[in-house]
Amino acid sequence: MEYRDLYDENRKPLGRTIAKNQPVPSGCYYIVVVVFIENSKGELLLQKRSEEKGGKWATTGGHPKTGESSEIGMQTELKEELGLEVELKELKYFKTIKSEDDFVDLYYLKKDVDIKDIKMQPSEVQAVKWYTKKEIKNLISSGKFFKYHIDYYKYFLSFIEENA
Repeated sequence: MEYRDLYDENRKPLGRTIAKNQPVPSGCYYIVVVVFIENSKGELLLQKRSEEKGGKWATTGGHPKTGESSEIGMQTELKEELGLEVELKELKYFKTIKSEDDFVDLYYLKKDVDIKDIKMQPSEVQAVKWYTKKEIKNLISSGKFFKYHIDYYKYFLSFIEENA
């Protein structure tokens, strides 16, 4: 059973945990990590979530396990879901979004990844593909993009524009 650390509204650790898939207690928060992987052509690596996870296209993400920092959690998710080994210095943090029960940390990774080198975690991912920003816009408008990642994608676009 995987566990996640709980935090207060100011992101201070509470010294408490919850099991994966348990509801977050009122007044508590947990951390979510999401990464946008961009290749040298300006395409983004998306993963099609497993049918159990809704079957929509999304960026890679998840929840750090108990004791993991946000950065280590992001590194772990990349390894687990895609089989990608990345160094912490490759991950560029760019924003945190606070919702009613979580802090979502957004990361950027500039890396040319060969699709054939990806080792998908079947319980999480059923396909991976490089997409252009125009193609992602079409995924969003056709309802094929994971709804929670749409706002994260907009923040990513702002980040890219500010750092161009």
